[in-house]
Amino acid sequence: TKQKREMADIQSKLELEKKVVEGKEISTDIQEELMARQPHLMKQSLENLDPKMITPLTPQVISRQATINIGTIGHVAHGKSTVVKAITGVQTVRFHNEKIRNITIKLGYANAKIFKCNNPECQAPDCFRSTGSHAEDNQICEKCTSPMVLQRHISFVDCPGHDILMATMLNGVAVMDAAILLIAANETCPQPQ
Repeated sequence: TKQKREMADIQSKLELEKKVVEGKEISTDIQEELMARQPHLMKQSLENLDPKMITPLTPQVISRQATINIGTIGHVAHGKSTVVKAITGVQTVRFHNEKIRNITIKLGYANAKIFKCNNPECQAPDCFRSTGSHAEDNQICEKCTSPMVLQRHISFVDCPGHDILMATMLNGVAVMDAAILLIAANETCPQPQ
């Protein structure tokens, strides 16, 4: 039946992922199967990959993994979650209590890929585009239809802004490489936090 086939497919995927996690030797067939599941990402091959040449900016790395964590910090209701959603397309406010009260209570996470247009006539900031982490690596510029190059894969840590949730925000700081301090233009600075 259809349900049995789906369960068998899930089981084979789990076994394959278990081999990958355990670091067991993976045949070329299995490598090709893994690549076929993610055709929108840059191809990786153990035969062509030199471990000494891998950096956080290597295209094969940033295609699949965020390499920098950026936190959004600031006072409550100053637009931290809104900025993250605008860049990543992901709503980091996910829990029922957060939605009802319209505030971030727990740390929120979202990833984004940043692309830059190859055409030198395409000027900043129009030459840049951000997409969600799931996006294909082959993007086309909306302004000039030139190919775009993946520049960075970023992970955002959306922190709560309320002063009673300062401990949660400090937990988020532990994984940040950089931070964006957001302050609403119609508010005074500094805020109580």
